Amino acid sequence: MTSERALLRHHGDVDAAPGLVDFAVNVRLPRPPAWLRDRLVAALDDLGRYPTDLADLTARRTVAERHGRTPDEVLVLAGAAEGFALLPALRPVLAAVVHPSFTEPEVALADAGVPVHRVPLRAEDGYALRSDLVPDEADLVVIGNPTNPTSVLHPASAIAELARPGRVLVVDEAFADTVPGEPESLAGARLPGLLVLRSLTKTWGLAGLRAGYLLGDPALLARLAHHRPQWPVGSLVLEAVTACCEPEAVAAAELVAEETVPHTAHAARALADLLVVPPRAPFLLITVPDGQRVRESLRDKGFAVRRGDTFPGLTPDHLRVATRPPTEFDLLVDALRVALEER
Repeated sequence: MTSERALLRHHGDVDAAPGLVDFAVNVRLPRPPAWLRDRLVAALDDLGRYPTDLADLTARRTVAERHGRTPDEVLVLAGAAEGFALLPALRPVLAAVVHPSFTEPEVALADAGVPVHRVPLRAEDGYALRSDLVPDEADLVVIGNPTNPTSVLHPASAIAELARPGRVLVVDEAFADTVPGEPESLAGARLPGLLVLRSLTKTWGLAGLRAGYLLGDPALLARLAHHRPQWPVGSLVLEAVTACCEPEAVAAAELVAEETVPHTAHAARALADLLVVPPRAPFLLITVPDGQRVRESLRDKGFAVRRGDTFPGLTPDHLRVATRPPTEFDLLVDALRVALEER
């Protein structure tokens, strides 16, 4: 029998087997764009030496300027998932994780022996955040915005209400730059105990490089970083973070986000009868009858979608589907309609 931990460690890359048309992974590009590849290739000549403090400072300065912060409010990460792995260093007494959401925070906390309280949001409420469900005694709260897999975007004001002295509030904004204007982002906010996690994976096709960063109070970041090894991120990660947070790249990401909006709207219309909630990020949560059979039928037809039952609060009938351009997405819709009619 598959353990609950194994289910929580299941991610879309497992569903997207080689040879399948990938609607399971939320990475927009199969590879970084040419300008970013050129930057990374140029950085290869520096791999003979250890990453320098100057390169780290340059990356942190660039991130800080992008979000209206100071460099000491930035911690560069070997992938956003590292940020979750560092959370146990804060020694929380009780962690509250808002679900359905990305499962790595719960895994990291539970593996470290931290008691985890799941805060279940309901489809009937549109998966809207209910602060009254978060225990007062929770000294660590984790929430995604936009949330994976529901594609819900919570109001920043509602999330900010969870912040209080003596509590660390972690906001996973891995998909924030996929929404034009980054509405509801708290990346530039300074609230008690606030930590904001960002990823470069989704927009820039960098899943294999593992690049991201944390934003927050310098004292909190220092506690998180205390037990990291020397040279915790490599030179290519520092170059990628610098490159992707420069003004030209931020502007390019905004254009990509704007171009994706009609694609997501088309996908939502095409699957309106299956849609759970209106999507704000470039992926959709749908429900289908006999979901496991439908997912296997789609795989037989050459398409990969993300199973939903590994997210707490969802069932085997839930599927997450990534947004793609209409001509590509319509191929999935056709295959899905056929799969739904099969018995």
